[in-house]
Amino acid sequence: MTIAALEPWYLWVKSVHLMAVIAWLAGLFYLPRLFVYHSEVPLGGPQDALFALMERRLIRGIMNPAMILAWLCGLTLVLTPGVVSWSAGWWHVKLAGVLGMTGFHHHLSLARKALARGERRHGARYWRAMNELPTLLMVAIVLMVIVKPF
Repeated sequence: MTIAALEPWYLWVKSVHLMAVIAWLAGLFYLPRLFVYHSEVPLGGPQDALFALMERRLIRGIMNPAMILAWLCGLTLVLTPGVVSWSAGWWHVKLAGVLGMTGFHHHLSLARKALARGERRHGARYWRAMNELPTLLMVAIVLMVIVKPF
């Protein structure tokens, strides 16, 4: 299903979508790095409180709005005639990547809340490894959208 009335807005929606994705990815790259440092400071100290504040502001002020805007614009784009060939396979992989990014975002949100409560479920090593996941998802998504290999 497509909506022809969206065609004149295509480039505007695509531009806003790209800006939202960049902001969202910036947060997905930075928040795990904050968790690395946060997991290494003593519980209850001033650094613990500062990291909790920084993490909360990042996820609520930048990441959540950017993710919502990226999803809204992305859905608008797929409803625009001619943007997606529904018989092609690339968009399935792209959608899986976006769902993976959304799931990772949710994982980070839950981890942020746990850290704010003083729970250290994962150490610095785990967060260093998790810091690579958004990069892998981004590579897959960009290749699907630009190259459309299948």
